[in-house]
Amino acid sequence: MALIVQKYGGSSVADADRIKAVRDRIKRTVDAGNQVVVVVSAMGKTTDGLVALSEAVSATHAQSLDEIAAKEREMDLLLATGEQVTIALLSMALQAVGQPAIAMNGSQVRVVTEANHTRARILYVEPEPIQSALALGKVVIIAGFQGVAINPVSGLPSTEITTLGRGGSDTSAVAIAAAIKADICEIYTDVPGILTTDPRIVPKAQLLEEITCDEMLELASLGAKVLHPRSVEIARNFGVKMCVRSSWLDDAGTVITAPHIGTGDLKSLEVNRFVEAVSIDYDQVKIALLQVPDRPGIASQLFKSLANQAINVDLIIQAVQEPQGLNDIAFTIPQDQLQLAEVVTRGLEIGASSITVDSHVAKISIIGVGMIGRPGVAAQMFMALAEAGINIQMISTSEIKISCVIAATDGEAAIAAIQKSFDVPVQSHPPDENKAKLIAAAPVRGVALDRNRARIAVQQVPDRPGMAAKILEQLVEQNISLDMIVQSQSDRDVNEIAFTVASADLAKAETALKQYASVLGYGEVSCDGDISKVSIVGSNMIYQSGIAARMFSALADAGINIEMIATSEIKVSCVVRDNQAEQALKLIHQEFDLSGDRAIEVPSAIKSPV
Repeated sequence: MALIVQKYGGSSVADADRIKAVRDRIKRTVDAGNQVVVVVSAMGKTTDGLVALSEAVSATHAQSLDEIAAKEREMDLLLATGEQVTIALLSMALQAVGQPAIAMNGSQVRVVTEANHTRARILYVEPEPIQSALALGKVVIIAGFQGVAINPVSGLPSTEITTLGRGGSDTSAVAIAAAIKADICEIYTDVPGILTTDPRIVPKAQLLEEITCDEMLELASLGAKVLHPRSVEIARNFGVKMCVRSSWLDDAGTVITAPHIGTGDLKSLEVNRFVEAVSIDYDQVKIALLQVPDRPGIASQLFKSLANQAINVDLIIQAVQEPQGLNDIAFTIPQDQLQLAEVVTRGLEIGASSITVDSHVAKISIIGVGMIGRPGVAAQMFMALAEAGINIQMISTSEIKISCVIAATDGEAAIAAIQKSFDVPVQSHPPDENKAKLIAAAPVRGVALDRNRARIAVQQVPDRPGMAAKILEQLVEQNISLDMIVQSQSDRDVNEIAFTVASADLAKAETALKQYASVLGYGEVSCDGDISKVSIVGSNMIYQSGIAARMFSALADAGINIEMIATSEIKVSCVVRDNQAEQALKLIHQEFDLSGDRAIEVPSAIKSPV
């Protein structure tokens, strides 16, 4: 007998017929001798409808931070009703066929969260109510996406309802699976598993039989909608076995594999140690092209030329557009390729005002899980460097690594500062015995498109230690997560720092940053909500040169301009105009030959949900 957690998304319970189909699947699982806990989302587009109602009755004037906080509290109260409808209906459906069941909301189960509205993180789940109901032979049906806030003063659960934010039902399911030590957590959705891209845009997206946690984390954080990164973080930290399957089919789905069993703390499920280690790489040279004309094809021309000479590019940063239509592009390469790379770069006619080379740099990185979704982690790293008097020259971020390029002479001091701040060991880099095999493997596993992004650029930031940390601290205070962080290169005494945030956070982030501009001494804060981010992900990209160049060329050939670039070892992300986003995804998916041999049918895209 296995203990199974099953999670069903909104499209899987969109109407009475779908609820009955879910009921029948649950009943078959129980009849096979298993104990079952079910976590559900709100029916169909219920949450969207509730959000629309709130907008119809809310004030339209610019709100202060206090007014925004008050509204967020009421939004949680409103949105939590959606899942409660589903759990009651599904419990009734099971009881009608003779299967004992009980519905519980987040406060009845005691999914205890931080005291933050609209995006609370789970502290712990009390397993006793679930275990007691299971012992009576009942199926336990739990409302996903919601919990009850901790009282910061008493340390006990309060009566305040909280919601977990986007993807909260996935997060609820995996957290519950960890708390009750389930054998597996099955995520049922409207696609047959994890695909190379969104089948609603590319019908012949290919099904992956398995994917690593790290790759899944990147794809999920980049807008792939099948799983939320927070759920994958918990699975990785607590060794929860996951499988993504279709609620319409009986196919095996996709298994998500982790490199090792985590050792998370069940009393702090989502506020665990996010940083596992620090590493430093002295085999780095930085080349920066300043004030490059902002037009399609520039990045393609540059990195295709480097790839043709088998030059292995590591980090790539393209800063946000400057007002005069110029960009800065910087990248790092191994020391032994400097001479060739400099010849190639200086031989190009792409209109850069100047090219700078610095062979006395190092790349310092913190490694962990789910870091970029928590701005406090990046801010802590930047502040640790600032307090040691170390200036940051480049920034690159991902779900599993945050890297900064610094002066090589600051390397030892940087390691010491970060070790002291995070209490982590230095990660060694043993030779990879499977490198030859990995070089031959497919470099790109998936292409993701995130259209729920807005970009903020902080201009004329003084080029001195601590500025990046101080800017991020303003967002930490407002509980705003950011993902793509880019710091421009400059031959002046100021930089630009740009980042992307969820579209819903744009107004709050802009308000917070503008009110501190005069205090911190930076210039204009500019915003752009008309952008999207398209990315490629693959653990094997690091072993193969020219992957980014192929992506850039695919976009350039179609006249699609790249406005920002940020890379990590297993990810390349580009910001493009929103009206070109779907075309960009299709072109990149085709470039890396990721299509399968049949179209993937998405039932919810065909049948309108109630």
